Amino acid sequence: MTVKHLQTPLSDEDVLGLKAGDSVLISGVIYTARDAAHKKLAELIERGEPLPIDLKGQVIYYVGPTPAKPGQVIGSAGPTTSGRMDKYTPLLLKEGMKACIGKGLRNAAVKEALKKYKGVYLAAVGGAGALLSKRIISSEVVAYPELGTEAIYRLEVKDFPATVINDAYGNDLYEEGIKAYAR
Repeated sequence: MTVKHLQTPLSDEDVLGLKAGDSVLISGVIYTARDAAHKKLAELIERGEPLPIDLKGQVIYYVGPTPAKPGQVIGSAGPTTSGRMDKYTPLLLKEGMKACIGKGLRNAAVKEALKKYKGVYLAAVGGAGALLSKRIISSEVVAYPELGTEAIYRLEVKDFPATVINDAYGNDLYEEGIKAYAR
């Protein structure tokens, strides 16, 4: 199996070079956002107000990291369930987001938006937050500090591992897996 190395920010070409099932290692800057931050971003977009981060080419990681222990950059940083962000994801893709990382299934509207706006949905391994945190080089809150662990963090990552679940062509690794084992 080939592992694809991605450097953020992502371009349309980067995204179109990925297929459901590909393993990727991401390096560069990614941002965190969960439910509360997504709601705030969506409200700003709907009002036509500027966002606290530029979404063009960006990767959003659905994580609420635990506080860092002394000597650590960040605490445990495992993915949260992506479905809670489904109602906001098409809007963020329209604004230029190229990838999101989480765990679990996405709805039909998200899959259509990934095709329309050339984006991908990636999964990180749930339950491996302590290991994933070792791929994070730096961490700083850049928006909504009042949200605590749900604030938007700017993370610098090196070889952050993920798997392409939904690609820009409408493929879904979960559906393909079900079909493969249904035989």
